[in-house]
Amino acid sequence: MGTDIMSEIRDAIPTVSARRDECTRRAFHMLPPLDRPRILDVGCGRGGPTLELARLSQGEVIGLDIHQSDLDELARRAREAGLSDRVTTVNRSMFDMGFPDESFDIIWSEGSIFNIGFERGLKEWRRLIKPRHFLAVHEATWLRPNPPPEMLAAWKEGMYPGTETVDECAELVAACGYDLLGHYALPDDFWWHEYFGPLQECIDELRRKHAGDADSLHVLDRQQRNVDLYRKYPQWYGSAYFVMQKR
Repeated sequence: MGTDIMSEIRDAIPTVSARRDECTRRAFHMLPPLDRPRILDVGCGRGGPTLELARLSQGEVIGLDIHQSDLDELARRAREAGLSDRVTTVNRSMFDMGFPDESFDIIWSEGSIFNIGFERGLKEWRRLIKPRHFLAVHEATWLRPNPPPEMLAAWKEGMYPGTETVDECAELVAACGYDLLGHYALPDDFWWHEYFGPLQECIDELRRKHAGDADSLHVLDRQQRNVDLYRKYPQWYGSAYFVMQKR
């Protein structure tokens, strides 16, 4: 049941909210004006950023993900928003996207680059960006150096094993052939209200639902560990946007 309950957890956590749209807008406004750009939203999920990018840019946005149910939901929401003519979906892995070189004015990635790794993503996606055009990434970060051993061990075991500090991420941006246009860390309370709080409510509900299922309860125990660590060390980790230009 472990795989099934992870799907239940994933479906229960909101990925679309006014506050998340506000964060997308702030990052987008770090870019110079572009005339109807072609944008690839990597790991788009249900498409909160995808639709917001379509509204902000007036351009074409391709949402790429491996979860067809999420892509179907994005397509439905695009139709309801009157954006179907400018928002399309592709079921494809970020490990093998298959687009020609220099296909996009902007590549956008919110909370997905960790699947491939921050440095690897910056290097491999660079070929897809037109000369002197743009990449924007939202990624988990350490908010200060030298995290407590308990926290560091938990992240290396499975949360975000490749996490860097904000300054280290900025150094990788330069090393991978980009100029950093701007970056910002999300507010201190963002991840409690947008992720860990809803996750706690989901865990509590699923414990009641799967009370007799040892495998599911084991998965929930691991998720509870993540919540407890965030409660204990909120000042140590969060996430940040990095907006960069291909050099």
